[in-house]
Amino acid sequence: MTGETITRARLSEAVYQEVGLSRNESAELVESVIAEISGALERGEMVKISSFGSFAVRQKGQRIGRNPKTGQEVPISPRRVLVFRASHALKDQINHGREHPMAGKKARAATAAKLSSV
Repeated sequence: MTGETITRARLSEAVYQEVGLSRNESAELVESVIAEISGALERGEMVKISSFGSFAVRQKGQRIGRNPKTGQEVPISPRRVLVFRASHALKDQINHGREHPMAGKKARAATAAKLSSV
């Protein structure tokens, strides 16, 4: 593990480098994608990203927990939690180093074509 963190700024820079949009347009694109995903999850919808995985919000009921320091039982209130399930393609890529089939120039060309038609 390299210990690096992917940030919004780094994602925006990657879009700028790969697609050729301006830095401001790249930042706006990243923000709009994040906002769309967040909004869908807030509404309780599932978000599926092909060859990456799916995000869903799950409702957890009230339960009794235990304070590990004192051993005292404490009620844990009901809440919604975010869950992520990785796709088989992502798992294979992580475990076996298999590159995504659209990686590289093909992905950049496909992305540029999609964005230019919008």
